[in-house]
Amino acid sequence: MSKQKLFLFFFIFCALLNAQQKDPIIESMISEVNERSQVEILGHELMDEIGPRLVGTPEMKKAHDWAVAKYQSWGIEAKNEQWGEWRGWQRGITHIDMVYPRVQTLDGTQLAWSAATPKNGIKAEVVVLPTVKDSMAFQKWLPNVKGKIVMIGMKQKTGRPDYNWEEFATPESFEKMKKERKEQEDAWEENMRKMGYTKRTISEVLENAGAVAIVDSYWSKGFGVSKIFSSRAKKIPTIDLELEDYTMLYRLAESGKKPQINIVSESKELGIVPTFNTIGMIKGSEKPEEYVILSAHFDSWDGGTGATDNGTGTIVMMEAMRILKKYYPNPKRTILVGHWGSEEQGLNGSRAYVKDHPEIVQNVQALFNQDNGTGRVVKISGAGFVKSYDYLSRWLYPVPKNIKDEIETDFPGIPSSGGSDNASFVAAGAPAFSLSSLNWSYWNYTWHTNRDTYDKIVFDDVKSNVILTAILAYMASEDPARASNEKRILPMSSRTGEQMTWPEPRDATRKGGLED
Repeated sequence: MSKQKLFLFFFIFCALLNAQQKDPIIESMISEVNERSQVEILGHELMDEIGPRLVGTPEMKKAHDWAVAKYQSWGIEAKNEQWGEWRGWQRGITHIDMVYPRVQTLDGTQLAWSAATPKNGIKAEVVVLPTVKDSMAFQKWLPNVKGKIVMIGMKQKTGRPDYNWEEFATPESFEKMKKERKEQEDAWEENMRKMGYTKRTISEVLENAGAVAIVDSYWSKGFGVSKIFSSRAKKIPTIDLELEDYTMLYRLAESGKKPQINIVSESKELGIVPTFNTIGMIKGSEKPEEYVILSAHFDSWDGGTGATDNGTGTIVMMEAMRILKKYYPNPKRTILVGHWGSEEQGLNGSRAYVKDHPEIVQNVQALFNQDNGTGRVVKISGAGFVKSYDYLSRWLYPVPKNIKDEIETDFPGIPSSGGSDNASFVAAGAPAFSLSSLNWSYWNYTWHTNRDTYDKIVFDDVKSNVILTAILAYMASEDPARASNEKRILPMSSRTGEQMTWPEPRDATRKGGLED
C-alpha cells in the first residue's frame, strides 16, 4: 500500500472514530447556540422592555409572567409559585436640579422604597454633617437640619479609580493620594462614632429632626458609578447622586455658598403584594422523581436594569432550557429551572423553595447556578461534596475544549454559606454548584450599580455559558449513577482557628419590607 493510500486510510479511520464518539444531542445543542441563539432577544426583552426587577414591584411580576409565557411557547411546563409577600412599591421619575448658586441638572436617582416628593418637588438648601467632639455636640447641632436637605456621605478625595491613578500618576503621587484618603476615611468614621450613629441609622434621626430629604453618594470606585440600594428614611425622600455632582454640592456647602437643589421624585406605595419563584419543568422519562436543576435569581436592584446581576444568569438558564427541550425532550431525570425571587434581600425565594419542597431537594442529582456577571464560566467548585470530582469531571468531559480549558476546578471544595442561591440547596445537603464567571469589572462597574445595563452584556461569553450549562444538565440527567452527596470533613478555619461546620438551612423572610 502506498504512503498516500495509507495516510488516506488512517485519516478516514480517525474521522470515523471521532464521529462515533461525538454525541449527536450535544452536537445539535452546540450548533443551535452557535447558529440560532436567542440570548440577544431574551436579553432585550428582559432588560430593555421589562427593566429592573426589584422585589415587590410590578416589573418583577411582569418578569415572572413573561418567563412563564416564554417557557410555555417552547412547550415547557411553567408556573409562578408564591412563597411570600413584600412591600409593594413602584419607582417613578427622578429629576434633580441645582438652582443656586447656579442652575445645573444633576445626575442621580431615588433609592429603592424611597418616599416620594410632593408633586412640585422639594426645594431647599443643602447642608453637610458637622464635625463634632461628641454626641452632645451633634444633638445641639441637629435642629439646624429643619427644612434642609442633608448630605450624609463622605466627600471623596478623588473620583478616579485606583487603576487610573496607578497607570498615569507618579508612584509618589499615588501613594500620597492613598494615604490622604485613608486618613480622611478614618476621620469620617471617627466623627460618625462621636455623633453616635452610622450611615444605616442616621437618616431616620435627621428625618425626625425635620430634614426634608436625604442625599447620599455611594461611590463604586469606578468612573461615574454609584451603588443603588434602599432608603433608610421612612417618610422623606432619599436620593443618590453621582460622585462629582455630590462632591460639587459638598464643596459649595463647605465653602459657605449655601447651595439649593430641587428634587422631584415620583414613586407609589402599592401595599402588600405576593412574591414568586418561576419554575419550569421538562418531565423525566425514566427517573422522574430525581432532579437536575438549573438555577438563577430573577430579581435585581433597580439602579440599572439588572443586566449582569442577574439578567445574564437568567437568560443562560432560559436558553439552556429551550435547547434541552428542543434536542432532549425526554430526559432520563426531570430537569427543573428555578428563577428565584428576592435573592438580593437574603436568598429568600430559594430558601423558601428548599423549605417547601423537601421531596425535590432530597432527590437532587445536581443543581447548576449562575449569578455573578456576564463573563464566561472560569471556576467550578465541588462545594464540599467528597465525590464531586468523579461525576463533575464526567459531565465536563464532552464540553468543547475552548470552553472547558477556561475552567478552573476545585475539588472537593468548600460549601457556600451564602452569596447566591446554590447555598440554599447546599445547606440542605443537595449537590449544588456555582458556575462562577470571569469578572469583567463586575464589582466596581455593574454589581448593584446604576450602570448594570444591557450594553455591558458580553454575548459571546453568555453563549459559551449556555453550551456549558446545557451539556452539564444533559450529562447529569443521563448519568446511570446517582450523584453522591457525601459531605467532606471540613478543615480548620484560618479566621477563627476552629473547625468549620456545614452550613445549616435558614428560613426565608416571607413578609418583607414592612419594618416599623
